[in-house]
Amino acid sequence: MRKIKVRLGNNSYEIYIGSGILSKVGYWLKEKGFIGKIVIITNPIAKELHGDTLQEALIRENFDVVLLLVPDGEEQKSLETAARLYEELSNFGAERLTPILALGGGVIGDLAGFVAATYLRGVPLVQIPTTLLAQVDSSIGGKVAIDYNKLKNRIGAFYQPKLVVTDITTLQTLPAQEISDGLAETIKYAVIRDKQFFTYLEQNLDKIKSLDNVALEEVIFKSAKIKAEIVEKDEKDLGLRNILNYGHTVGHAIETASDFKVRHGQAVAIGMVTEGRISNMLGILSRSDLIRLRNLIKKADLPVEISNLNVNKVIQAIKHDKKIFKGKIRFILPKSIGSVFISDEVTLELIERVLVGRYEEA
Repeated sequence: MRKIKVRLGNNSYEIYIGSGILSKVGYWLKEKGFIGKIVIITNPIAKELHGDTLQEALIRENFDVVLLLVPDGEEQKSLETAARLYEELSNFGAERLTPILALGGGVIGDLAGFVAATYLRGVPLVQIPTTLLAQVDSSIGGKVAIDYNKLKNRIGAFYQPKLVVTDITTLQTLPAQEISDGLAETIKYAVIRDKQFFTYLEQNLDKIKSLDNVALEEVIFKSAKIKAEIVEKDEKDLGLRNILNYGHTVGHAIETASDFKVRHGQAVAIGMVTEGRISNMLGILSRSDLIRLRNLIKKADLPVEISNLNVNKVIQAIKHDKKIFKGKIRFILPKSIGSVFISDEVTLELIERVLVGRYEEA
């Protein structure tokens, strides 16, 4: 098992990464001083696959466990679902020190995290991600949120977990599409911070896609370490942490414009290539690096272009992006593989030109 310490003063916590470690969650929570009641928030798929293992691990350490089910889907990240969970927590008698365990992918992590941050002004949160995307990205860093008015993550908070438990054996049950979604985020980390990691992905992508445990653990560890280092330097997203949004300005807009029919990883993949093309058109990212980026994303079975989607809707969604600062849209653009910069000089006209295919590679 490998550990990463996220150093945030009083909000510090550890990420545990390994195979078959779900069965140790109860022991670790008891070790951290938790006793009595505990709440699992999950969806039907994660419950069926991993719920029994987690519940048994908690009951074995004498926890009083309740499991709250949330239907699958992005639409569950809503005020209505949060309100229902508040009521169920109240009925269970959850107290200020009652931990909420988020068992599932990014939707469950975001929703359960938001509920944990706001119920009784905050109860302990433990992230137990079961998808590659959640393991490498959304479970780390303390961003929790729900969607509002068809805008992704519009209402949220910075609320760090007490622990993140990443059991890579949970990935063995995932369909290939879910693995591809997670790979979009790992490619993002490589582009923004680590050229050698990008080369590792190029050379080992087939092993990762075939769920080789050694390759998966390495990818999750490297991704989580990059994110942890960035979060440590900028917990509240006031500067450096913005680079984690590479691919997400266009990506979130695509999700919104498609009514979330386009999956997050797919949208981010298109966003990364779009923002790479913008950088190339501005004379910054080289053609060779753009081709490497595009080829790796294709090899990960992810799209590189928008299709069957109204570009005007995407542009309108970008205008409502929460990363707008002083009226200007903040884009993360790659300088080269392993290095990015923040720009507010990207015009809507340029974005539209790239999205509809009216661009020439420099």
